[in-house]
Amino acid sequence: MRLVVVTGTGTEVGKTWVTAGLARRLRTAGVAVAARKPAESYEPGTVDTDSQVLAAATGEQADDVCPPEWRYPVPMAPPMAADALGRPAPVLAGLAASTGGRWPAGVDVGLVEGAGGVRSPQAADGDTVDLIAALSADLVVLVADAGLGTISLVRLSTAALAGWPTIVFLNRHEPADPLHAGNRDWLRADGFEIVTTLDDLRDRVLRSISAGRQARWRRK
Repeated sequence: MRLVVVTGTGTEVGKTWVTAGLARRLRTAGVAVAARKPAESYEPGTVDTDSQVLAAATGEQADDVCPPEWRYPVPMAPPMAADALGRPAPVLAGLAASTGGRWPAGVDVGLVEGAGGVRSPQAADGDTVDLIAALSADLVVLVADAGLGTISLVRLSTAALAGWPTIVFLNRHEPADPLHAGNRDWLRADGFEIVTTLDDLRDRVLRSISAGRQARWRRK
């Protein structure tokens, strides 16, 4: 199984939309996919939480995507939401064990969507970068908005992700928009791997699966 962690340059950049869209396209391509949200927080009364959206995209149940004990109906980082509710805050080892130990048999790609951005707290003792390390991710997808300010945010976020293979997904990218096109080209000139469509992201993940299988074959 290839483990892909989806994170973002911040909140509201479209991580769940990207994760769900990638899951659907991989399934259409015949790839067995499961998704996990280690911990989630949300506005009370939210109809479609992240775990529900991801479950619909992968054919799983929301409780499989995110256990009820790690769901917090307060729009704060998960450990902060837990404190606000007077509930135990998740710890990194617990999240990693819960996430890594709940994959269905036969899964080709496991998608893990973090909460918030690269340095957002995921647990009382760790942020997204710490979670990526704890899960030994094979690939990181960094979701960024295509518009103003994204060059700085991508540079700062990828600096925190140094050492992890990272694809930058410019969300809401309009090729005809001069700012969007300029941001895309500038980041590519910086040496970042930039994709702007879900089909391109799917193809990049499929290449990662193929590379992983070849590596395992060579080791044998």
